[in-house]
Amino acid sequence: MNHRYIGDRAFYRRVFGVAVPIIIQNGISNFVSLLDNIMVGQVGTIPMSGVSIVNGLLFVFNLSIFGASSGAGIFTAQFYGSQDHTGVRHTFRFKLLICTVLSLLGAAVFLFGGSGLIGLYLTGEGDAATAAGALEYGLKYLSIMLWGFLPFALTNTYSSTLRETGETFIPMVGGITAVCVNLVLNYVLIFGHFGAPKMGVEGAALATVISRYVELAIVAGWTHSHTARNPFIVGAYRSMYIPGRLLKSILIKGMPLLINEFLWSSGMAIMNQCYSTCGLDVVPAMNISSTLFNLGSVVFLSMGNSVGIIMGQMLGAGHPEAEVRDSNRKLIAVSVASGAVFGVLMAAVSGLFPEIYNTTDAVRHLAAQLICVSAVMMPFNSYTNATYFTLRSGGQTLVTFLFDSCFVWVCCVPLAFCLSRFTGISILPLYIICQGTDFIKCAVGAVMLKQGKWIQNLTV
Repeated sequence: MNHRYIGDRAFYRRVFGVAVPIIIQNGISNFVSLLDNIMVGQVGTIPMSGVSIVNGLLFVFNLSIFGASSGAGIFTAQFYGSQDHTGVRHTFRFKLLICTVLSLLGAAVFLFGGSGLIGLYLTGEGDAATAAGALEYGLKYLSIMLWGFLPFALTNTYSSTLRETGETFIPMVGGITAVCVNLVLNYVLIFGHFGAPKMGVEGAALATVISRYVELAIVAGWTHSHTARNPFIVGAYRSMYIPGRLLKSILIKGMPLLINEFLWSSGMAIMNQCYSTCGLDVVPAMNISSTLFNLGSVVFLSMGNSVGIIMGQMLGAGHPEAEVRDSNRKLIAVSVASGAVFGVLMAAVSGLFPEIYNTTDAVRHLAAQLICVSAVMMPFNSYTNATYFTLRSGGQTLVTFLFDSCFVWVCCVPLAFCLSRFTGISILPLYIICQGTDFIKCAVGAVMLKQGKWIQNLTV
């Protein structure tokens, strides 16, 4: 048993060499996001509701950018594994083009449709003045956040390419610097310290946008100033040429990832909208719960990224199937174990964490219950996340599309919609039932891993 699921020291040195910088960056980012959330929560329940709704909608855009770069990233990791720097350069160009286009499209959608999208989450039982206030705060926050779309997209293009070529430290430095800038500016601009105006939620948005430009300057600046370490960037902007055969392969293998991330994140947004129909208290309670979950899930989510990178490099380098399977099994074991540990920690603080927020006792109590449900499901979330990145590393993007977003839209969304609209079920049992669908995904994922169709070299 130990031999199958626990590796030697050399194995863990390699794994944590990739994973730890990602964990540190994501951990600090999520910790600062938690502090940001608490700062906005100190302003009041209504501003917190407006901001949390907008951030839920922006999550769809963020994951779409991630999916667009991840599609080409499959090839980036394998090209790097075979030391084909020209191939890496072409995948970088693809990311640059598609992420820029998506940022402009996303800004247009939110600019003209933001009010209607936010209003969908304010239909539950509660005071009309509360709903109107949340809408107003949400629109103020969104109008500033739109200016951060393009730097976010460009930073993702650079950082993802650096990680896939083995450089995880610089994206970590950029991310840490950005979140520190964000934290300081939040403190100054939200509450009006050091002579600055007291801007509330608008200050939170402005701080986030500024921090994104700082991160882009660090990551892109280092990449262009270290061409020996990053040969792919030499001549990357001389043209936007991408070989037709590679472009076709990226579109075939990569577009399902973009579509998948968009459909999955939009499915999550619709499920949250279904939850919100159970009452206006659900929105701030879900915000508190998801903030703690995001912090607790840093390790297993970062391990998922590491699984994709390591598996992609091994497949591109032509490692034997038995070795690939063995490494993958041990990587998934680490991911699940991390999910179990942090699930226990989440449950332990479920009653204390909501007390930090300036909100009602009813919202705090509901948030604590939702945190406990999320804590129980965390090891299973860990397994499905690691499975997703494993399948993706071998180019099984259609399979991951079916495994991820199709599952959400065929199973989870109809379930949440029907239960919230056609029954009198309250939020807690509704949330438990919908989260419990991950047990099905775990079973399906185990079958897909065992079949081994994901074990293929895309660079030959």
